[in-house]
Amino acid sequence: MTNAERELPQRWVWSTLGEAFDVIMGQSPPSHTYNVEGKGLPFFQGKAEFGPLHPTPVKWCSEPGKIAQAGDVLISVRAPVGPTNLCVEESCIGRGLAAIRPKNNAPSQYVLYWLKLTARQLAEQATGTTFAAISGTTLRNHPIPFAPMDEQRRIVAKIEELFSRLDAGVAALKRVQAALKRYKASVLKAACEGQLVPQDPSDEPATALLSRILDERRARWEAILRTNGKDPKRAKYEEPIAPITNVLPTLPDDWCWASLSQVSWDAGYGTSQKCEYEADGPPVIRIPNITAGSFDLGDLKHATLADELPLDGDLSIGDFVVIRTNGSKDLIGRAGYVRQPFSTPHYFASYLIRYRLLSTQIGDWLAAIWDSGFLRGQIEQSAATSAGQYNVSVGSLNRIVFPLPPLQLQKHIIAELDRQLSILSKLDLSCQFNLDRASRLRQSILSKAFNGQLRTGAD
Repeated sequence: MTNAERELPQRWVWSTLGEAFDVIMGQSPPSHTYNVEGKGLPFFQGKAEFGPLHPTPVKWCSEPGKIAQAGDVLISVRAPVGPTNLCVEESCIGRGLAAIRPKNNAPSQYVLYWLKLTARQLAEQATGTTFAAISGTTLRNHPIPFAPMDEQRRIVAKIEELFSRLDAGVAALKRVQAALKRYKASVLKAACEGQLVPQDPSDEPATALLSRILDERRARWEAILRTNGKDPKRAKYEEPIAPITNVLPTLPDDWCWASLSQVSWDAGYGTSQKCEYEADGPPVIRIPNITAGSFDLGDLKHATLADELPLDGDLSIGDFVVIRTNGSKDLIGRAGYVRQPFSTPHYFASYLIRYRLLSTQIGDWLAAIWDSGFLRGQIEQSAATSAGQYNVSVGSLNRIVFPLPPLQLQKHIIAELDRQLSILSKLDLSCQFNLDRASRLRQSILSKAFNGQLRTGAD
């Protein structure tokens, strides 16, 4: 059943936006009339300047074409279709927007809330290959249940009362999430500084562990050179990058600093071949599959040219996979650690870097502390930007340094980290569940309001 076929309460009628309101489609003025000095009217081209309720101008227009008035509902009509705001002052609107102007002193919020409820239906009518958009005709033909004027005002008042309560609850949940994030950062900081669990003075110093790892690294390289001596990529042994300890914070006794290049024997990029969901080749790990120190295999694509994949390109236990390029600074450097063998060979994409670690215990330790502020700071500082993309290279990651505790202490710290972070994760999931519930409840309130089922105090 379509909206216009649904039965309405008494005294309500179905109308359309074009019948009940003035609909003004935007039109972009000449670009030479734009300015940032505040000359002319505020200019809104699309939803980029939209806020939670009102837009904020960042440019103005000295020769406006189509004008929205204070109280008009602004709706984005192209890329994307559906977002809304209320206009607070006379403004110029570009082709990405339309203004819906109430008649007869009808409350603007009434149509605003209706559009929020039916935004998806409008978006589904969008056309266009480059930019999805709706026409003025589509917008004007969009149905709206028209209640008597006094009922419209009561509905708006009740929606805003209920939304105000929801907003307070959402704000409280977001404060809790922020506090959980700060606490997680403090737990990771304590882990990196040796303050999370007590240390046993009889533990073997971390320098002995690092020395064994470096010996194994050299032995691994020598074996490679004997096997692949003519390979120009393996022409000589490369000394790992050692941390410059005099510029680093002081560590607890028996700890030491180590670099990513010291604890790995190889690093390289993944396959650049095209991957598809329905291809017959082996799975290829991509950015969406990298989670906090692990892998999510629920959204896998497959290689299209399985025969062209490198023989040693599949992932195995001890591999540490890092996101090397992305448009999000939060995602750059995120890593997953292979703790168990995959059921079938899994490869990795070219925008990831694989480090082949020399110790599975080091892998567990790195995965545990990789999101700490100390390591994130190094990653973000080393990331270069180009065309809106953040990038890290093998060379920059080789210089990442991390605190290395004695082997037995690593196990105790990791266990305590797992315990505390598991609690924090459950609390965060609970917050997110209730935030999602608040979003659904918001839509439920709107649905009831426009079905005449919302008690407005006059019932």
